[in-house]
Parts: sequence; C-alpha cells; structure tokens
Amino acid sequence: MRMIAARLTAHLREGDFLTRERARLWAGGFLIAFAAAILFLALTAHGLNDYKGRPLGTDFSDVYAAGTMANAGDAIAAYDPARHYAREQAIFGHSTPFYGWHYPPFFLVAAGTLAQLPYLPALILWQAVGLLLYLAAMALLTRRPRDPAWLLLVLAFPAVFVNLSHGQNGFLTAALFAGALAVLDKRPIIAGILFGLVAYKPQFAILIPLVLAASGRWKTFAAAAATVAALVLAAALAFGPEIWSAFFASTHFSRTVVLEQGGTGFEKIQSVFAAIRLLGGSVDAAYAAQTIMTLSAAAALIALWRSPANLESKGAGLCLGALLATPYCLDYDMVLLAPAIALLAFDGRTRGFMPYEKTVLAALWLFPIAARGVAGTTHVPLGLIAMALGFALVLRRGLANRSRLATA
Repeated sequence: MRMIAARLTAHLREGDFLTRERARLWAGGFLIAFAAAILFLALTAHGLNDYKGRPLGTDFSDVYAAGTMANAGDAIAAYDPARHYAREQAIFGHSTPFYGWHYPPFFLVAAGTLAQLPYLPALILWQAVGLLLYLAAMALLTRRPRDPAWLLLVLAFPAVFVNLSHGQNGFLTAALFAGALAVLDKRPIIAGILFGLVAYKPQFAILIPLVLAASGRWKTFAAAAATVAALVLAAALAFGPEIWSAFFASTHFSRTVVLEQGGTGFEKIQSVFAAIRLLGGSVDAAYAAQTIMTLSAAAALIALWRSPANLESKGAGLCLGALLATPYCLDYDMVLLAPAIALLAFDGRTRGFMPYEKTVLAALWLFPIAARGVAGTTHVPLGLIAMALGFALVLRRGLANRSRLATA
C-alpha cells in the first residue's frame, strides 16, 4: 500500500502522466462529447426553449431581454427585476426561469445591438464572435496560431463548453485579459483600452489598476481609466444620466438575493464566499473569508508585479487572482483560466516545470466541467481549490524566477 501511495505521489509530483499524446487524446474526446451535447440541445429544443423549458443559451436570455427594452426606449426597466422578468416571460414563455440583468449600463449597447436580430441568430452570433475573439487573443498571447495541438487544447478546454451552453461572456473576459497581456509591453495604450473594457464585468477588474500602478505602467493605467470614463459617459448620453442611478439601486438585489441568499446557486459560484455559504456559514463569515482572500491576492500580486519575475508569471497570476478576488465567480467565468494555463505551460516548457505544476495545470484545465456538480453533491469547492493551488504555484514560480534573475 505504501509503495502504491509513493508511486502515486511521484506521478503527481512529476506530472509524467501528462504526455503530449495523452493530452491530445483527452482533448479530442472532450471536444467530441461537447459537440454531441450541443447537438442534443439543438435537436431536443422546442422553439426558443430547451428540453427543460429553459431558453436556449440560458443566461443569454437576460442580455437579449435587456436589449429589447433598451431598443424600445425603456433601458431603465432592465434594472427592475420584476419588469425584466416580465419581458423574459413575454419572449420565452410564462414558465421560463428568471435570469437577472446585473451589468453596467454601457453593456446595454451590446445587448441592444444583438437584440435587433431574432433570438437564435443573436445567440449564435454572440457566441461565435466571442469564441473567435477568444481564439485570436490566445493565439496572440501564445504566439502559436498554427499549432493543431494548441488549437485542440484551447477549443476543448471544458470551460469553453460551460460558457457555450450558458450563452455567457467568458470568451470576452478571457479575450480582453489575454489580448491586454499579449501587447502590454509593446502596445501599452491598446493594453489599457482592453483592460478598461473589462469594466463590463467589474468584479474581475478590481486588481488590474493595482498591478498596473505597482509595476509603474502608467500609460496603460491612464488608457484603462480613460476607457472606463468614456464608457460611463457614453452610457449616460445614450440612456440618460438616471440609468446609473437605476444600476446602482439594482446592486442591492444582486448582492442580497443573487449572492448572499444564493439565488444563482452556491454550487455554481467558485469563490471563497460561496464555499463558506455552501458549507452553512453565515453571510458575515463568508464576507470575512472573502475579504481575507481578496486582500491576500492583492498583496501577493502587487509583490509579484513589482518583482523582476517574467510576464508569464505575472500574467498568469493576474488571471487567477482576478477570479479569486471576487465573491461572484461562476464556473463559466473560468474561461479566464485559459490564458493562465497557457502562460504557465509556456514558461514551464521554456524554463522547466517545478514539482506538481503539471498536475495542477491538468486540474485547472479539467475541473471547470466538474466544479458545479461536485460542489452541489459533496459541498467540496473543487474549482476554488484548483484556482487557489494554481495561484500558489504561480507565486512560487515568480519567486523562483526572481531568485534566478538576482543570481544571474
């Protein structure tokens, strides 16, 4: 028994089970399974709804409904849960589940543009454009656009399927981070614009200004701030200044019902906050634990970005830290793990992998498909554990790179 445990530990430490051939085989299998699942959803659909009566693309329904309200000159109604749900029922049927609109007002421009199309073409366009942006940004970040193995791993990443099946925006978030990191040193203004656009999902943007300031990237910082200011002004001009009052008023519902009471489902949220609530902890305990995690991630990233560690470690740390720092991180948001995995894999192949890195990379790639189910069944926050381990290994690699540079 001890011998088996020792061999297992050795395999996990070295990650020798993660061969190129095995990675291709698993990725190919997942891609076929995901394609079959999407085909099943399409074939069993009834009009705009799937076999369970949910809108196809589930979460995209709230984007589309909000867009129709904006196009009708009633954008403020999108921030009234009752009126927004009534609009969803008018489009998808009286029995459709409620999908809330929680985005800043400037995202209504994208929603309104999509809502000019019928629902299914809008959903397909939304996911197709998002997927292409994700692939393009990942190709730019990794500089491997023509590698078939690279494309297979990026496409078959399980978070891609989770995002597709929910009609969500994880592709856009990952593309903005990956694109900004890819051009950060050579095109700081463009990087700042891309980072600024992350404000459409502000919970993932809170650490960006900290690392930019800590590393003295003031051009990028200024471009990001100017982008956010322009978005705020554009929304006020398009929908009236009162749209911002409606948005901030709606955050009470988002905070209390969706997050604190678990309206979304604590098993779906991959955060410290949700883990505490899932285990029966109080709201105060959950906020306290999340505050510790957020401040710890911020402090660690500031130290990492101020150090001479390479950009691969810094970029991977920012992607993982952005996910860990917010109390509201869904499993489809884990598409943002893709640039982190790619950067760590590239750095590992270039400088050598440290103990357990390959195993953690494999877990980060695999766990998004199982995180929700495992948390719901066992109350074990699988996704959170993997992301925390990944962040710890990023910090270890960053410190190792710093020590190597200091002694060079």
